[in-house]
Amino acid sequence: MKQKRVPLRMCVGCGEMKPKKELVRIVKAPDATDENGAQIPGAISLDTTGRKPGRGAYICHNPSCLQAAAKARRLERAFSCRIDPAVYEALEEEMSRT
Repeated sequence: MKQKRVPLRMCVGCGEMKPKKELVRIVKAPDATDENGAQIPGAISLDTTGRKPGRGAYICHNPSCLQAAAKARRLERAFSCRIDPAVYEALEEEMSRT
């Protein structure tokens, strides 16, 4: 019987390739427009289900990986946008709850 292939993803914090199920997905929601036609940037959040729409990046459950990604601005490069330090704090708080 043929073995099923395990999808691998790279952690943006430590750079290790790990099975997708061992990592947490961080998502930047698609940009939206309001009634005046102004661009509203998408929110950055933790995706525990792996099904939220938007651009995704993967990170280990380890808070030190999130701190390393913040220090090297790897999430900013992955999402091509500036990320407020408050967003990193909110992500770290969410990771500690799950």
